[in-house]
Amino acid sequence: MDIGYARVSTAKQDLSRQLDALAAAGITKVFADKRSGATRDRPGLHAAFDHARAGDVIVVHTLDRLGRTVRDTLNLMHELKERGVGVRTLADPLRIDTSDSESPMAQLAVVMLALFAEMERTYAAERAAHARAVATANGRRTGRPSVVDAPNLSTHSCFVIKARPCAK
Repeated sequence: MDIGYARVSTAKQDLSRQLDALAAAGITKVFADKRSGATRDRPGLHAAFDHARAGDVIVVHTLDRLGRTVRDTLNLMHELKERGVGVRTLADPLRIDTSDSESPMAQLAVVMLALFAEMERTYAAERAAHARAVATANGRRTGRPSVVDAPNLSTHSCFVIKARPCAK
């Protein structure tokens, strides 16, 4: 049985591209998460693993949907292999299908793509940190929007912190 798994990193991101690709591949049972791939605390991933039996294949759009670090991705792949569950990707530049456990090319592709995913995650974090530093240097505020606006600060002696109203 083919079991689909889709993941995006934040609730604001859209799963439709991955879900459409899984549906086009004929996958009818799909589990999904809207959580970072840097953590294994993903209910959809756990449900997919619990659902998978020996001989099943977990199908993902790209390998980085399973994990964003080499260590975590390889650990996941190892756990699945021990249970007789394969992994297949749909859109990676190097095709992965570990249902044939004797394929050395599949093993090589897993390691290479896991490494690329981790590198991309590192570079994305570096780009974001640089963009925040440039914005701060140019006088732009970064981070979450403030709940208190500057004009109201001067007219009130207190303001809301952690959603507690102040006494007047």
